[in-house]
Amino acid sequence: MTDSRKLLIFDWDGTLSDSVARISRCIQLAAVDHHLSAPSYDEAKDIIGLGLAEAIRRLFPAVDDQTIALVSATYSSHYRREDSSPCDFFPYVLPVLEQLRNDNHVLTVATGKSRAGLDRVLQATDLQSLFHGSRCADETASKPNPLMLEQLLDQFEMRPEQAIMVGDTEFDMEMAVNANMPRIAVSYGAHDASRLRSYGPIACVDCFSEIVSHI
Repeated sequence: MTDSRKLLIFDWDGTLSDSVARISRCIQLAAVDHHLSAPSYDEAKDIIGLGLAEAIRRLFPAVDDQTIALVSATYSSHYRREDSSPCDFFPYVLPVLEQLRNDNHVLTVATGKSRAGLDRVLQATDLQSLFHGSRCADETASKPNPLMLEQLLDQFEMRPEQAIMVGDTEFDMEMAVNANMPRIAVSYGAHDASRLRSYGPIACVDCFSEIVSHI
């Protein structure tokens, strides 16, 4: 591989897909179904990016593992029902991804979604062929553990300095720091830009199209 070719690793929800509101609503519905105090929209939004069990554990630290499993299943049921039509992508996402692939970069996804959830949305949007690889929270460690980034580096035989993580949450940024990987933050997702800048990203962009000039 030439030095100019990058392994580009994208978070999904809140970075590529405008799905934050849908996820937050389904978390609130699942909480109510199990007689838990429903988190506010901001509280639900704050845990987006984590694996589902880890997210529920953070929202409801007093519940046991059985309840976490039940709430997870109920959330997934609500989300599948609402996910019959995929969420829109943020502006410029699809043309920029196509440009980056045409420029010979390796495009991958590192997400808190389940494998079933990511595969479902990729099939619904007919984007399976756009990405070279992916890692999901239910098949590896949840963010901010760097394992999913390390696995992608191993798969494509790249070094951390040859890769860039692009994400909208502290979990994405911290994961990249833990992997010694350069990172780009997007300001329009789940976490405020001021939180993301504390992790020293190459840039914090307000529009997805801006990432091209930083790769």
